Amino acid sequence: MAGMRLGTTAVVLGGSAAGLCAAGALSPHFDQVVVLERDELPANAEHRRGVPQSKHPHFLLNSGRRAIGELFPGFEDELIAAGGLHLMPSMDAAYLDGEGWSARKRGSMTMIYGSRLLIERVLRDHVRKLANVVVREGVSVNGLCARDGEINGVNFTSATGDEHVEADLVVDAMGRGSPVASWLVAAGWPEPQVQTLDAKVTYTSRWYELPEKPPASWWWRHLVIMPTQHKGEHPAEHEFLVNFFPIEGNRAIACMGSWGHEMPRTAETFARSARRVRTPLFAAAMDRCTPVSEVHLTRSTGNKWRRYDRWATPPRRLVFVGDSICAFNPFYAQGISSAASSALLLREHLSRAERVDAAFSAQFLAAQRKLLTVPWRLALARDRGYACAGGTEKVSEWKRRLVAAVSGPAFSFIVGAAREYPVVDEHFAKVFNLDESLGDMMTNPRVLAGLLRYRIRTALGRHRIPFGFDPLAEPPATDYSTASAASR
Repeated sequence: MAGMRLGTTAVVLGGSAAGLCAAGALSPHFDQVVVLERDELPANAEHRRGVPQSKHPHFLLNSGRRAIGELFPGFEDELIAAGGLHLMPSMDAAYLDGEGWSARKRGSMTMIYGSRLLIERVLRDHVRKLANVVVREGVSVNGLCARDGEINGVNFTSATGDEHVEADLVVDAMGRGSPVASWLVAAGWPEPQVQTLDAKVTYTSRWYELPEKPPASWWWRHLVIMPTQHKGEHPAEHEFLVNFFPIEGNRAIACMGSWGHEMPRTAETFARSARRVRTPLFAAAMDRCTPVSEVHLTRSTGNKWRRYDRWATPPRRLVFVGDSICAFNPFYAQGISSAASSALLLREHLSRAERVDAAFSAQFLAAQRKLLTVPWRLALARDRGYACAGGTEKVSEWKRRLVAAVSGPAFSFIVGAAREYPVVDEHFAKVFNLDESLGDMMTNPRVLAGLLRYRIRTALGRHRIPFGFDPLAEPPATDYSTASAASR
């Protein structure tokens, strides 16, 4: 094949979503791609030790959908055929923000809902079709082989003993806990600078089977309850971010998360907390469904960026994708999409390269830095406002108070303007889906004009689309799309 010109063997460390996307990116450019994975990978959509976050909701953002679709043509159709749900959140989600429910209307954003298990199963199916990709399961990677500033092999242990594979390129896709940085330091590279911000996010989930015949009032498929902005006395649960998240197989994941609060760990405490959130609809939905799992809790949620791009001489023949280089607060649903986008970026750089040398490493890291900066800034924009947050990117107390005072109301204001003005909706959807930076959106003259018009109309009490429907009542099913279209 014409594309196989950069070497004999590429090795991917890790067979999760990031590693599978990397394998797809490498396949056209090396004779053989070897994926080394610690777990035994299931044939079907099943939980495994190496992906504890699979027990929680996963949004596949549009940028990630597109990137995976480029790496694996047909992925989206196969995900839907396997049970993924193609929905329009503004029409199919009941959304509680500010003082009450938002109105339903058609919007510019669609999403595919499904479990992390399903996403990875469809990815694995695609990788297994690549004739030059070999997935070695049940192996433990022990270290890298380095010589004269470059990585040229990987040591690992399999069921039969210690093994070694020579490599023309190695991709670290081993996630948040990747030991590669320590191996590089042991080989003579400096300790990489690490930027961190941990807002003490904890989230807890339980899986449910939906009723065969949902109540007539369930026009919605997805239920979202945003944290209150009310500063007075209220239960801690009013500050939870809550989802009743639809997935394949007529199931849903009930999830509650918070910044800095203790979260329920048992079925009994989970049910009690659910009854104290801002609307009775969440607990009522759970009551009508059948639990099919235990309660799963996750705490490893800090933002963490290993700044390999700041090394004067990064190792040749080594790149990083996914959480191994930049991990995000999972609340913002950026992980899989950022990993897939990095893998697609890698394929683009490989397609232009004549060799995997120092120039390739530097150019790829620089381009990846630009790509990662967008989700990184978006994650920090809110997490910096929490008093419980700590890390290198923690800001001074006065700045924190400013962020805390501004970020929540600003988000709600933009959401409100997006209800009324399609141009704001379009660009806000791009920001949410990592297709545009928040800075670019907020300097767009058409967006600014829409925000200004919304501010004026708010002051005059002249909204085209009502909002703030009683959170103690059922969310209204009325479609206000015509009123939205009139605001163009």
